[in-house]
Amino acid sequence: MNNPEEVTKTYVGNTFVEFLVVIVKYRWFLILFISITTIGATAYALLAPKWYKSTASVFPAEKNDPLSMLTGLSGLAKGFSASKGLAALTGSSSEADRFVAILKSATVTSDVINRFELKKEYDRVGDYFEKVVKDWEDNLELEIQDEGNLTISVLDKNPQKAADIANYLVARLNTINTQLSVTNAKANREFVEKRYLQNVEDINKLEDGMRQFQEKYGVIAVPEQLEATVKSMSAIYAELYKKEVELNVLKQTYGAEHPTTTTTQIELNELQKKIDQLNSGTDPSQKDVKLLIPFKQAPELGNEYLKIYRNLEIQYKILEFVQPLYEQARVEEARNTPSVIVLDKAGPADRKAKPKGTLFALIGFVVSLMVGLFLVFVKELFEKIQVDAPDKYNYITGWVYSKKSN
Repeated sequence: MNNPEEVTKTYVGNTFVEFLVVIVKYRWFLILFISITTIGATAYALLAPKWYKSTASVFPAEKNDPLSMLTGLSGLAKGFSASKGLAALTGSSSEADRFVAILKSATVTSDVINRFELKKEYDRVGDYFEKVVKDWEDNLELEIQDEGNLTISVLDKNPQKAADIANYLVARLNTINTQLSVTNAKANREFVEKRYLQNVEDINKLEDGMRQFQEKYGVIAVPEQLEATVKSMSAIYAELYKKEVELNVLKQTYGAEHPTTTTTQIELNELQKKIDQLNSGTDPSQKDVKLLIPFKQAPELGNEYLKIYRNLEIQYKILEFVQPLYEQARVEEARNTPSVIVLDKAGPADRKAKPKGTLFALIGFVVSLMVGLFLVFVKELFEKIQVDAPDKYNYITGWVYSKKSN
């Protein structure tokens, strides 16, 4: 009984030998077929219309952050910037993606096709506009580099025209992107302005309320006036208690009818009268100068004053935040500077970009080799079937013949 390993080796060896036999048997056909196909592909690459590539490179211009002047808020605002919403999720460069979207927009595409008469260039005069757009997209290459810049490459049969189209795309990109930035700045300015005007209106109302409060109650600064009132009343009460003690001593010493006792009693009565007037707010000094606040009204006035003062301070703090933001938004809206920096301007190419003769020769050789081998092995297979299984061969050829007849 034969060894399985020997059978396998014999089978493999026989198969390889048969492969070589077939190659040698049809060597002239293969050489001729591959040569003709390769030469034809190379000749097509050399004789076909030449296409030239021109490339321009652009980079987003630096933009001032409207919140950069506000310490501690710039980083927070950048983190939640609306322009970064989608880019933050996808991880892409939003500014470069914006450039690509502009250059691929229908507005720019139609503009370029009509301006440079690309329908004639692509032999699409009578065809649908979508076919012209498809050809244009095949001849436009947009690539975001690792450094963050965007390269704009245009293919055309005329090297100067390719450069002109690439530079025109840069100009259109700058114009449209600047317009979009101005439009966005205008929307931001309108929003900030609305909040700023509301803040100014609130401050005016609160200042009017503070003035009316001061005019109504005759106060200027409640905390300071309350402090002055307390100090004044403390001094008067101390004098009152002193007179009371002095009066009691005089009564015990000289009697109630003594002139000195009577005089002290009068002074004590006047002090008590003064205290009552201050507590009720009827003291003449309060009506004229109004530096002292009546004790009975002190809690109410203090509470009302603090409410107005607190709201006014809040509005002042908001104004400190909104006003510089509003001024910056106005500047951004008025500014019409280029938003795209041109790193490399496109120029006419010296060498063609396609078709490449070497590439076509290599493709022609590989494809012709595979097709040639397929043809010769299919022919050899049919010859082997004709010898080993004539019934199957007749069936196959008869089926093919009947198909051709039908």
